[in-house]
Amino acid sequence: MNSTQSYVRSEMLPEKAPPVTNVGIIGWIRQNLFATWLDTILTLMALYIAYSVLSFLIPWIFGGFWNANSLNECRAKIIEVYGESQNRACWGVIHERFWQLMYGFYPEHLYWRPNLALVLLFVGLAPILFGSLPKKLLIVSVSVPFIAPWLLWGGTIWLPVAAFLGFVIGYFVHKVVSTAVSSLLGLILGVLAAIIWWLFLMGPFVDILQGIFPLAIESVQSRKFGGFMLSILLGITGITLSFPLGIILALGRQSNLIIVKSLCVGFIEFIRGVPLITLLFVASVLLQYFLPKGTEFDIILRVMIMVTIFAAAYMAEVIRGGLAALPKGQYEAADALGLDYWQAQRLIIMPQALKIAIPGIVSTFIGLFKDTTLVSIIAMADPIQWVKFIQSDSDWNGIIWELYGFVAFVFFIFCFSMSRYSMYLERKLQTGH
Repeated sequence: MNSTQSYVRSEMLPEKAPPVTNVGIIGWIRQNLFATWLDTILTLMALYIAYSVLSFLIPWIFGGFWNANSLNECRAKIIEVYGESQNRACWGVIHERFWQLMYGFYPEHLYWRPNLALVLLFVGLAPILFGSLPKKLLIVSVSVPFIAPWLLWGGTIWLPVAAFLGFVIGYFVHKVVSTAVSSLLGLILGVLAAIIWWLFLMGPFVDILQGIFPLAIESVQSRKFGGFMLSILLGITGITLSFPLGIILALGRQSNLIIVKSLCVGFIEFIRGVPLITLLFVASVLLQYFLPKGTEFDIILRVMIMVTIFAAAYMAEVIRGGLAALPKGQYEAADALGLDYWQAQRLIIMPQALKIAIPGIVSTFIGLFKDTTLVSIIAMADPIQWVKFIQSDSDWNGIIWELYGFVAFVFFIFCFSMSRYSMYLERKLQTGH
């Protein structure tokens, strides 16, 4: 009896689990840290350096003292507890001077005002940064630019109200003229109407309302602003204003109108060719020589203007890079749909360009926020200047690492948050092309 023998298996073999050394954390370590002998040497060197640094930093940070009133008292406690050979941080300087590092010379009984302004800022930014939140919060977003300065500087409530009315007047003039004549003329007349209101009519309007309804809070001079409050104020203002100004400059640089293009190119190249510290010196010293005698121009406002135009020049180049990265077909698609220039920019071109330029935009924001520490050179009491003030005190003369470490940590929190939001926004807008 003949038997047939099959050499082809009719059933699939069950899958076997991969080796433990090739999957999971062990597999990742083997593939990324110990793949070759060179990787192994570099990994071991990095581990040794990390161990050496952390073995010093962790006890130094977490073993420090918070309840000392001077550097000598802190060092005496360290010697008493750990011995003379040990080194620990003296966090008592942060505990004692925390509010000055935060608010500078701002009056203590008015700390609630910058705190409230900061809360309103976060609430106002929330619906802009996260689209899933209720759109009703946009009311707060619109009101923050007017309420926050009033809370910080004080004075009459009618000043921010009158400033807001300037935008309302400009909007209605733009709307009426755009409907009757043209959008370009409406834009020009709307801006002109708002400027006329702010320069000539707002002052008498505020005086009349303040005389009838005297509503005001205690005023605070700009020279009392300091610490992280000053850095956040300059950073937020520069970021908020430089972004739309950078978009306008980027579009102007790519314009076919020779005059517009020349002005934008000249502005961008001139500002990018001048160090920020030079612009700050101009704002602090030289600008006063070009103003009429007796004119008072708030120092913080001057610095805000210089920081904004400096950041706008760099922002314009970042956005121009995003525009240049778009394929020509996107412009042709906008033309095929019958869109005019502004409709094409608003609906098709600019959203894609901004998506491409997100990393560069956020990098510019982070750099701008860190550059606010340069105002210490023109004697404004930012956190770096307050570190010098504290070090000049006889009680804390000689302390270095704790103060600069704390300032660096706070800046890191803000900058890291912006970086993480940038990554979140890139993932959210990712479309695969």
